[in-house]
Amino acid sequence: MRQKCLVLDIETAPLVASVWGLKDQNISLAQIHADINIIAWSAKWLGDPPSKIMYRDLRHTQNKRDDKALIKPLWKLLDQADIVITQNGQNFDCPLLNARFIFHKMPPPSPYKHLDTYKIARSVAKFTSNKLEYLTDKLNVKYKKLSHKKFPGWSLWHECMRGNIKAWDEMKRYNIHDVFSTEELYLNLRAWAPNNAPMIYPAGDPLDHCGTCGSTKVHARGYNFSRVSRFKKIQCQSCHKWTVGNREAL
Repeated sequence: MRQKCLVLDIETAPLVASVWGLKDQNISLAQIHADINIIAWSAKWLGDPPSKIMYRDLRHTQNKRDDKALIKPLWKLLDQADIVITQNGQNFDCPLLNARFIFHKMPPPSPYKHLDTYKIARSVAKFTSNKLEYLTDKLNVKYKKLSHKKFPGWSLWHECMRGNIKAWDEMKRYNIHDVFSTEELYLNLRAWAPNNAPMIYPAGDPLDHCGTCGSTKVHARGYNFSRVSRFKKIQCQSCHKWTVGNREAL
């Protein structure tokens, strides 16, 4: 049985505060004028065609700091998901979403597991950078991370908060492409995910099908040994993920 996997990316409004300099600032709570909130999100179910992408933003709302209506449909998607796939979402996207859910007195969505491409890459390899821009440039073929040249750097977020529709159009393109990029990156990295990572096809004997991609083209070759047992080493011939079979007594 395949688990439901949601590929997700969010965009946020910046924290606004009064400061006296550009470097080494220690900002007190009293200096904060506007807190961080969600201004846009994009998501798709793993394996769905690009036409099934979902996107929402705050372009038509007067108060760009009120994200309650924006995140309600995203809460419903998370409530349906068994696994969430993100780039650095375990440290940023999902904790920030949880903070906004709590702020708006929303209950927790149904528990889900996480596949984070940032953490997979960092745990098994020493890339020059684990940022989405670098990894997708080196590993992806179709969807490399976009730049937003029409509104470079900070200006994209600044113009969106000012209500510039052209900036919102650029934000939509940027946000959606990040989801496509993250999905392709995950497919490139999934064979390297640790064996304790969530499996998309968890049920059944590993010799019947691959828990990562569902393929039935699996091959046993050699054993891993403990003091009293051995475990067949099994490799999927489709995604190339290695796993181990059931314990066998010596």
